[in-house]
Amino acid sequence: MSQVALAEELGISRTPLREALRLLQGEGLIEAEPNRRVRVAPMTASDLEELCVMRVTLEAEALRLSVPLLTPEDLAHLEGVMAEMAHFAQVKDYRRWIVPHRDFHRALTAPAGPRTNYLLGQLFDHSERYRRLHIGYGPSAWATAGHREILDAGKAGDRERSAALLAGHLARTGLEVIELLEPAYDPARLRTAVVDAGGQVPTKSAGRPRRRAAV
Repeated sequence: MSQVALAEELGISRTPLREALRLLQGEGLIEAEPNRRVRVAPMTASDLEELCVMRVTLEAEALRLSVPLLTPEDLAHLEGVMAEMAHFAQVKDYRRWIVPHRDFHRALTAPAGPRTNYLLGQLFDHSERYRRLHIGYGPSAWATAGHREILDAGKAGDRERSAALLAGHLARTGLEVIELLEPAYDPARLRTAVVDAGGQVPTKSAGRPRRRAAV
């Protein structure tokens, strides 16, 4: 994409455009090219694996810290969010489903602290394009059972089980999308991170992707 053409298309000047592109480049979402051109960073199994490793490692530990601190009001809020997720999953409304889905993950780990949740929010957002691919083709994309198990373990005060379930839940999504992107790729780092987080590496889903996505 030409920066000049992009500025004209968006109806903004070059200065705010350059700042926005600088931020996107720092987040690994675009790549700068010669002659003031940029391109969207490719979706790769390696990039996704790195995102998953960071989420599994940080989010599982944040949940361990949070479980003993969740109040009855927190748990009631999470139950409400779960109900919203289940409803929008049933009707396959991704635009509405993603709102309570994000809220569920952040509400679970909110007691771990604002800085931790800010970083987790960034990782969640950076994973969005892979999440959309999963929703389109992943065999377990609309399943809500994993979220229910995590919440039930948290409600029971079982910090280790809730963290282990979360690690496995995050890894399953990552592994299914890696299979879509690069079937021959070996996600060894992700498997190690899941085990280190106390979880079990998910086995391949019985349901196969409908087709390999073109990306």
